[in-house]
Amino acid sequence: MNRNLSQTGIAAGICALACAYSNGACAAESLAATQPPQPLTPAFLAAAGGSDAQPVHCEPVDDDVLAHQTGKYAGSDMISGVVLNVISQWNLPNGATATAQGALTVVTNTVNQLSASVQTSAKVTDPVAGGTTTANSGAAPSNTATGGQNVSVNGVSQVTQVAGNNNVGSNAASIDYTNSSGSGASLANVANTPSASASNANGTIRAGIAFGGNGISVTLQTPAGIATQNIMPSNTAQAGSIAQLLQVAGNNQQVANQLSLSLQTQQMSAQMIRQAGVLQALRNIR
Repeated sequence: MNRNLSQTGIAAGICALACAYSNGACAAESLAATQPPQPLTPAFLAAAGGSDAQPVHCEPVDDDVLAHQTGKYAGSDMISGVVLNVISQWNLPNGATATAQGALTVVTNTVNQLSASVQTSAKVTDPVAGGTTTANSGAAPSNTATGGQNVSVNGVSQVTQVAGNNNVGSNAASIDYTNSSGSGASLANVANTPSASASNANGTIRAGIAFGGNGISVTLQTPAGIATQNIMPSNTAQAGSIAQLLQVAGNNQQVANQLSLSLQTQQMSAQMIRQAGVLQALRNIR
């Protein structure tokens, strides 16, 4: 276990992810906003009032109104564990590959204390003798893809910059809830260390991942560009953020960044649910 992963650090990482989605989420325009409201009659009203039941009219609500509404949420006392997985992979047209992945698992033990573990792995394969060269890597030296590293966002940032043909790239990040209370993720053939790195013979392809400073950094570097993922804790200048970046200056490249966060929730009794509902109702009234 990495000593840098204190409970405060873990909380900062989770806050970074939670704030990122609350600050960076975008509400798609509803179809209802482009059409006149239609009267609806729910089944329970129709059954109770028969033919005399009045229809319920639905009206679209603007985002500025919804932004001030309150409701139920997952409090910190409901979270019993966290599993974070990150992976970046790059496939070059000559068969060379670079992969960096890691997992952070935080679980609640039998005495209701948090324990954390980290796994990391970095791997580079290169079939070209002596190391991949620019000539056979699909890289296009005359093409440039720059500037994405300078993007600063409080929330989620996903930037893709491509200068070339027949490339495939993706940035993906997800958060989900589960009632599972298992031991968490376990990656195959990886070390229980906070960092890992690898490169080919001449250093033209590199892969690295590091957990530290209450954040996470993943970097792939190839002759045709870079792929990075960063989770940065909050500071006095900005809130925490997640940043995924792809920069491809070449042809026939396949590259992907993936991040997934699973929040494990405790089972709540019926009495606890009622108490939480009453408390939130009182807060709304106030």
